[in-house]
Amino acid sequence: MFPAESKQIRLLCDFGNTIPIASTRLTAGRREGDEGIEIGRVEQAQAAVTVAEIVRSCVDSKRDANRMTCTCRLFGRHVLFPGQAFQADGADALSHCRSRQLNQVAMTNTSAAHLMPVFARADLSFEKGEGVWLTATNGKRYLDFTSGVAVNALGHAHPHLVAALQEQATRLWHMSNLFGSPDGERLAARLCEASFADKVFFANSGAEAMECAIKVTRKYQAAKGHPERYRIITFEGAFHGRTLATLAAGGQEKYLEGFGPRVEGFDQVPLGDLEATKKAIGPHTAGILIEPLQGEGGVRSPTNAFLKALRELCDDNKLLLVFDEVQSGMGRTGELFAYQRTGVAPDVMALAKALGGGFPMGACLATNEAASGMTAGTHGSTFGGNPLAVSAANAVLDVMLAPGFFDHVKRASLLLKQKLASIVDRHPGVLSEVRGEGLLIGLKAVVPANDLVLALRDENLLTVGAGENVVRLLPPLIVSEAEIEDAVGRIENACAKLSAGLPKREAV
Repeated sequence: MFPAESKQIRLLCDFGNTIPIASTRLTAGRREGDEGIEIGRVEQAQAAVTVAEIVRSCVDSKRDANRMTCTCRLFGRHVLFPGQAFQADGADALSHCRSRQLNQVAMTNTSAAHLMPVFARADLSFEKGEGVWLTATNGKRYLDFTSGVAVNALGHAHPHLVAALQEQATRLWHMSNLFGSPDGERLAARLCEASFADKVFFANSGAEAMECAIKVTRKYQAAKGHPERYRIITFEGAFHGRTLATLAAGGQEKYLEGFGPRVEGFDQVPLGDLEATKKAIGPHTAGILIEPLQGEGGVRSPTNAFLKALRELCDDNKLLLVFDEVQSGMGRTGELFAYQRTGVAPDVMALAKALGGGFPMGACLATNEAASGMTAGTHGSTFGGNPLAVSAANAVLDVMLAPGFFDHVKRASLLLKQKLASIVDRHPGVLSEVRGEGLLIGLKAVVPANDLVLALRDENLLTVGAGENVVRLLPPLIVSEAEIEDAVGRIENACAKLSAGLPKREAV
């Protein structure tokens, strides 16, 4: 029916215990006649090409009319199912079929084949959102406790942000930084009035904001007559971005492998180790870079005493103290900026993620002294501070700086952490600890963190993993008490199911 070299395979799928195959050129462990084939390892026999596992976990949809015709194709050594190829009467059945190894089976539309496969994407897509809820392309609703990884701080389609962007879109999108930016000046002034800073540079992402912070730190020392002072002390478990310099600052080998020699100038020490930090300071040290609350690293907080000691070290050695608040900033910890909870002010700070409320936006804030080396021509950006991004960030500040906003975040945090602590007590085989500040919360898992993420997704609750086997809960800051109760119920259900699957322990 199909030539041996064919890359197209017609499948008839019922998503029960078997996948009927319309081509007899496909073979597997056990035949069920010419029309059926058992789920498992499938080969295109004539071409001897392994197609890999079609479905690792498949649950019968229990629908009579769940048969559909789709065209799949070989994608490398794996099968790619184009989502739009399924007939409407089978779309719901498709939602029951999920690969637990997301890098093996991509159930998506055909355009995904043209995207670089650098993301381990879930077989789940969304078409709209409102508040803390997302609606998937299959019509199912999910409670979003990921917020685009701490980006959608005001939830999805917030009316004030929508109105601001719509209004700006009718006036001006872009004009470059060759000309003045009155709205950008206003945004910078508001950020400075709300923080330690005197100067702001606008970028498009957290990595760009961090690149600027690194340049500010090095340029400051050069402008003071010490160009040899270019090294920056960083901390284990940190994540500062995906550019070559920020990857070197983070120091995680899994992200650095294969990209050649790492960017010079970063000395990493254990988080919270003051003696190691002191020993790392030398004649070439320019500054110290730290996240006041690590997100990617496992929701880890250095103590306030440690941060104060870093401030003293910087003052005594004429170094700049740099805070990376890309994830922890913009209200996530219950204050506009996480440093405001610590009693320690940095010289330089990077922001992004929630700054634009979902619109790409980054910023580097600095004191006049720290920014003294940043003269005309020392840095730049084509899109940084464009009118659309500035309008979004100003709208975010309108909402966040309104009376009572951060009080709400603190109340929501307290309620959620209390409820989570109770779940930890009931399911010690699944969870061991609740971490974090504000609504940047980590659940330290006993089971593999990814198993917990998937179990929560089965309950239509979206979360995201982190280091140290932690699952992050990052709900929009506008989350209500009722929505927290809803999420807690879903977490309880997921933990109960995971607990039921654990091996029974003998009584001692």
